[in-house]
Amino acid sequence: MTLIPRPQYTEKIAGLINRGMMLILVGQRRVGKSKVLELFNDWLHQNRPEANVVFINKELQAFRDIMTAEQLYDYVVARLPEGGDNYLLIDEVQDIENYENALRSLHAENRSQVIATGSNAYIFSSELGTRLSGRYIEIKVYNLSYTEFLEFHHMEDSDTSLMHYLTMGGLPGLLTFRPNEQSQIDDYLEGVYNTILVKDIVRREKVRNVAQLENIMRFVADNIGKPLSITNIVRYMTSKGEKISDETVSNYLRYLHDAFLAIPIQRFDVHGKMLLESNNKHYFSDHGIRNYLCGGDIRGSIEKIMENVVWNHLRRQGFKVTVGILRAGEIDFVATKADQRVYIQVTYLLASDETIKREFGNLAAIKDNYPKYVVSLDPISGSFNEYPGINHVHLRRFLKMYL
Repeated sequence: MTLIPRPQYTEKIAGLINRGMMLILVGQRRVGKSKVLELFNDWLHQNRPEANVVFINKELQAFRDIMTAEQLYDYVVARLPEGGDNYLLIDEVQDIENYENALRSLHAENRSQVIATGSNAYIFSSELGTRLSGRYIEIKVYNLSYTEFLEFHHMEDSDTSLMHYLTMGGLPGLLTFRPNEQSQIDDYLEGVYNTILVKDIVRREKVRNVAQLENIMRFVADNIGKPLSITNIVRYMTSKGEKISDETVSNYLRYLHDAFLAIPIQRFDVHGKMLLESNNKHYFSDHGIRNYLCGGDIRGSIEKIMENVVWNHLRRQGFKVTVGILRAGEIDFVATKADQRVYIQVTYLLASDETIKREFGNLAAIKDNYPKYVVSLDPISGSFNEYPGINHVHLRRFLKMYL
């Protein structure tokens, strides 16, 4: 299969090699980490033709004998000469027992530039964080942006294409499916979801009550964009006849985060300039999986999905994203990066004066000069005279903007 370029990742990796740090590509399963690694392998062959490259893909039978750190170390040392322009690329490194020991030794010996992928955040936050602290940089790989989706699926930018994106999601593996093949798309998403559920959560965390976990997962999926407290989730489960403790709910939410499935987003007091600890909102790394969990019909959830897509668009650009809390209202997203800040409101349509007042009025209550946007699906966009300085843009346009 022809590799479709994702230059934002290739260029980022290329800019970080040979700076004394290992590079770890992380993200939800099937967002394309393996292909990004392959793309960088191609980049090396084109731009560093004299380099020595070892590429280990643990999903291939050819590398089935590399099971331990010792076997990994011996395999690499036999193929990468000391002092050479060496690169070790490993896909799904977590499948090698105690892999961090081998990486630490190879790094200490300056044997090679290590670039690896992994699917489970728990592994990297615990094992790498403790044993390789200060020796690696995480590079987050996300699902396809809207513009990547258009390129992958050979579509023109249109309202129809946008609706396909909002419905299907942005997993690169959907390249082989047409938008009208909803049954096959659901089968694919189900397979990805089950792999994450089994490998990254149930098996690793030794979850016994899988049905209970899935009920909470679907509750989170149905309530993206809403503040969720552990108390509310316990109350919901109790109403369904399920007995569950606060601690168990807390653990389940952490498992979803550690598997890069559903990510909490903190609330930020805009006036007090401080983060708030409770009632986080959650969004999905891929809104297609979220749609699958909710039955696939997005008609009643379009605004939630728009928020999810905008949130991911901001994250891809390196923003830290929080929910803005005002004294009498809320800002959907406060995005910060270094000394840059952007405020965003997301709504389906500006269909009434009340909606306009809420979306624009909340932004107008923030008395600073940072950019402010209202994003909607209105066929006619443009600012309102009574709210100067606040930009109103169509979702299609916003998803093509680099802020």
